[in-house]
Amino acid sequence: LQLVESGGGEVQPGGSLRLSCTAAGFTLDYSTIAWFRQAPGKEREGVSCISSGGDRSDTAESVKGRFTISRDSAKKTVTLEMSSLKPEDTGVYFCAQRMSSNHNWCSLSDAYFTSWGQGTQVTVSS
Repeated sequence: LQLVESGGGEVQPGGSLRLSCTAAGFTLDYSTIAWFRQAPGKEREGVSCISSGGDRSDTAESVKGRFTISRDSAKKTVTLEMSSLKPEDTGVYFCAQRMSSNHNWCSLSDAYFTSWGQGTQVTVSS
């Protein structure tokens, strides 16, 4: 399973970006997907996750109200919409996957996820 992130870039504070996560040749329908980020010199942290059924999502307090996760089965994509971006949102953003028969499970702990993308850089700077 190869996960591919896209949509990163550089934006001014207050701006918006949309990150996408897809899997080449693989459906994400039975997978819980999460977004993580890692800033220079800091540990990786969970940002948002969505269950395989799409019924449950969770978002870190630091981005709640600004970031929204969603999934589109037809497009085989999980999207992270980021708005009101702050300099502290800067980092490499990774999507991660875990097969899950529980359609209502998701987690912001990286210990649960088995496949990872290469990451996409997000830079928020004036």
